[in-house]
Amino acid sequence: MIDFENETDTNIDISKCKKIAKELLSNDSIEVLLTDSSKIRELNNLYRGIDKPTDVISFPLEKLPNSPVGIIVINLDKVIEKSKELNHSINDEFTLLFLHGLLHTIGYDHEKDDGKMREKEKEMILKHSLPKSLIVRSE
Repeated sequence: MIDFENETDTNIDISKCKKIAKELLSNDSIEVLLTDSSKIRELNNLYRGIDKPTDVISFPLEKLPNSPVGIIVINLDKVIEKSKELNHSINDEFTLLFLHGLLHTIGYDHEKDDGKMREKEKEMILKHSLPKSLIVRSE
């Protein structure tokens, strides 16, 4: 289940995100916030000490009954920018960032896991007919 809060005026189709969440989380839930560069910059500075906007930030939470496994914050400005640059839809770019953030939330870390996150992301991209992801783009 996804608890989706959209602070923007852009409509986003989260149907693929729901399928991905169901597959990776089973019956757990995740909170997702869609915001802008200004808000995500504040969060990035506050929680990571990096004073610039980023595309996605994930916050894993302690596993408690009836609570979400984490929060994913996605920057609509970066979604629009990358979707234009890479010539795919805003919904596909949003879904890629959701997938990336969700994998981080459930314990994957592409900087430390010897390619496990990269492989899981590739698997999910193929399964859900998505364009190349953050990790795959940098290969």
